[in-house]
Amino acid sequence: MASIADDNMQVLDFEGQLKTQADYFKTLRVLDNDGTLLDEGAFARTELTDEDLQAIMKRMLFNRQLDIRSTKLAKQGRFGFFAPTAGQEASQMASAYAFTKDDWLFPGYRDIPQVIDKGWPVWKAILWSRGHVKGNEFTNADNEPINAWVPQIIIGAQYVEAAGVGLGLKKRQKNAVAYTYTGDGGTSQGDFYEGINFAAAYKANAVFFVQNNGFAISTPRQLQTAAPHLAAKGWAAGVPSLVVDGNDAIAMYLAAKEARAWASSGHGPVVIEALTNRLEPHSTAGDDPLRYRTKEDIAASWQKEPLIRMRQFITNKGIWDEAQETAYIAEVDDYIDEQIKIADNIGKQKVSDFLKNTLAVPGQAMQEQIARFESEGK
Repeated sequence: MASIADDNMQVLDFEGQLKTQADYFKTLRVLDNDGTLLDEGAFARTELTDEDLQAIMKRMLFNRQLDIRSTKLAKQGRFGFFAPTAGQEASQMASAYAFTKDDWLFPGYRDIPQVIDKGWPVWKAILWSRGHVKGNEFTNADNEPINAWVPQIIIGAQYVEAAGVGLGLKKRQKNAVAYTYTGDGGTSQGDFYEGINFAAAYKANAVFFVQNNGFAISTPRQLQTAAPHLAAKGWAAGVPSLVVDGNDAIAMYLAAKEARAWASSGHGPVVIEALTNRLEPHSTAGDDPLRYRTKEDIAASWQKEPLIRMRQFITNKGIWDEAQETAYIAEVDDYIDEQIKIADNIGKQKVSDFLKNTLAVPGQAMQEQIARFESEGK
């Protein structure tokens, strides 16, 4: 039996504490990089059918094509702010597949694909990037509301929003959760801790994702924080936390599914750290990743990107082939072409429109400004 003296020695072993933190969090993995199934029991636990696997693959391909097309539009000056998503398709789309239409999504600015997955038309996403008011209408193609909020520009602030809605869902006894995403940089923000702490204290129905892509905006992960695992930050708030291979679509789905079941049952929130990689610039607003990464590092990361292993896995199962993928990509491109035309045909906002959208009840001075600009056709 350990003595008090032994306990005290362990308490005062600072180096030992650091080693314990580094060693504790194992990474949830189901597929190897070549698509080999590593854990049949974990895969069975997902209860994913062949149709589900195909659906997840299609969502990931949609994400990749949207990234490619959006980047091209941004270079042409036809897209506003855009944060590339290549490399994060599994951490985004496979996790999102575990949630229902009744669950509330609180995205960051890199999480446009998950909002679209909720039913938001791409043409509205394009207008959102351009700052058009119609881009802030979160409705589907039939003009019905979707359970998603405005993509958050303030890094980490979506965690606070998700905590509040998660508590509301709990109080209303809904079988639903609020789920949200931030990056590794977001875990250094005050809103990150405030959100998970509030959600934990009130056992809110919330799932918090950290897409650890290694570089935040431009700061390498190892320079940003001394925490061996970002998931450990969840423990500080008393939240069950786990680390997942973010390039493994099956592992991401399983983690999200289990976390949703836990949170929706009234047990409180879960933090999921997804180890992934951003393969492109932080944004199309002038970022040059070669200022903080090497060409060799980026090339090596492309060999581990999530589409490779998912494609191989379902091809080996006999439910996917190159012809299917080529046909689906062509279908996605046609859809995006159509959506671009819709966005381009929406009338540009006038100065008077911006003023009208500022306040629900404009003051006297603003009313005069609106009248003056309207008289000038502006």
